[in-house]
Amino acid sequence: MVGPPPLQGIKVLEFAGLAPGPFAGLLLSDSGASILRIDRPSSSPSPLPTPDLLTRRKKSIAVDLKSPLGIELVKSLAAKADILIDPFRPGVLEKLGLGPSVLCSLNPRLIYARMTGFRRDGKWAKMAGHDINYLAVSGSLSLLGRKNSPPTPPVNILGDFAGGGATLFQGILLALLSRATTGKGQVVEANMVDGASYLATFPRFALHTMTGSLPRGENLLDSGCPYYDCYETRDGRWMAVGALEPQFFGDLIRGLGLEGQGWEERRYDRGNWGEFRGLLERRFKERTREEWERVFEGTDACCTPVLEYGEMEREKEKRGGDQRPMVTLRETPLLGVVKGKDGDAITHGQGEGVKGDGYRGEPLAPGEGGEELLEEWLGWKKGREFDVAGGGLVVKEKARL
Repeated sequence: MVGPPPLQGIKVLEFAGLAPGPFAGLLLSDSGASILRIDRPSSSPSPLPTPDLLTRRKKSIAVDLKSPLGIELVKSLAAKADILIDPFRPGVLEKLGLGPSVLCSLNPRLIYARMTGFRRDGKWAKMAGHDINYLAVSGSLSLLGRKNSPPTPPVNILGDFAGGGATLFQGILLALLSRATTGKGQVVEANMVDGASYLATFPRFALHTMTGSLPRGENLLDSGCPYYDCYETRDGRWMAVGALEPQFFGDLIRGLGLEGQGWEERRYDRGNWGEFRGLLERRFKERTREEWERVFEGTDACCTPVLEYGEMEREKEKRGGDQRPMVTLRETPLLGVVKGKDGDAITHGQGEGVKGDGYRGEPLAPGEGGEELLEEWLGWKKGREFDVAGGGLVVKEKARL
């Protein structure tokens, strides 16, 4: 019989933001933590959902951070929370009187987690930026793209989510481990520049080896090698080839019907790569992607279809498109990403799961579910510990710290 998710009972205050901060909160939420997002008040009688869709299981309260009583409300919550997520530029929360020196003195067990794009102590610290800018100055963007083409931004996966939110999540977990020993929280700082650069450790090292020393798009793993690349099929779809090892390359050649032409012996000769690439391009266009799937399924050719999320959503059973938690803990599994079925608690998480099927995020409006969570966390009730003023929650005078 499995136990509760690993972070059950952990209370998290998440200041509303986009991408990295909310993603760190989502990872905490899927691990069992209780997340209360702090939004700005809305002037609309019926507040509209924010653009953030990384809201699984989260609740919201609206707080006017220009109001002294709104600030006091946040302080009261931080005094009881385990984790606070700060997604703002350096100095924003300090100006509001909500910096770590204030909140960590109120709650020495608080883990004050901060997410920025640029380094806090770097030359770009006070500048605005987006994922592409953080990758650019980290060095990692220079590695991405084909020969004789501009660097190619990988959507915002590498900066916002891998180098940003997931890295902050890792720092929070380390701080929780430390707190279990010391009894004290601490400030955790992550930025996308350092996060993306750290993720690029291997290709950065490879720049000094034969594996990655050539210009972008000419190396083994960056589309320079013809047997580590993607090829268009007759129906305009794509197959991914990664047949690096000799035995895998042999399976690829057999599947393509190219055995007996000496490619097994010549594959390391870069002088032949152009010819071989052209041969692969022509051969893959002779059949549809589904036909090539049937050829290579069950083999060690390292040749697989490039699946798109739309078809994975439509054909979950056939394409393995069911969305699951990112890691399986056999004794304390994470919560389900989707509503589960009987018997799938281990592979899909545990608990009821959420609607949306893993492909559609659910919007969260400012104030949605937050008052109920305050009662669950602290036993607070509207009119007793807090009230609503100007569309945002404020602490009652008698409940001030």
